[in-house]
Amino acid sequence: MPSSADETSARVLSLFVAINRRYARESEAAAATYELTALQAKALMATVEPVPMRTVADRLHTEPSNVTAVVDRLEERGLVERRPAPTDRRIKLVAATEAGRRAIAELRAAMPFAADPLAALDATQRATLCELLALLAEEPQS
Repeated sequence: MPSSADETSARVLSLFVAINRRYARESEAAAATYELTALQAKALMATVEPVPMRTVADRLHTEPSNVTAVVDRLEERGLVERRPAPTDRRIKLVAATEAGRRAIAELRAAMPFAADPLAALDATQRATLCELLALLAEEPQS
């Protein structure tokens, strides 16, 4: 017979999956209105201000080389443009165009849960959740 702790752990993991699915469904539906993937939409939303490709990659949790194709697609659609960084011309910045900024605003409006998935929690609950998740995310000590 499973213990209460096992049942609670299973419930918590199930809730993580449900939250992830809700976020993904909402993101995918909003992105589809622009014929974008959820990843492309997330990349676009990272470019409200001009940012290096490395920053886009960090926000997508991937390597900069993997972002090139995503940015290429957004650029083909006229949603972003590449610019040299004013302080170091070797660095390419990615910036949303006017059409891209309009799309970002519409995407955000269509994704209320993704914009603030913790909206149902007050400040104390958010802080507690953050502390608990930080405990789970810690690397085990060797």
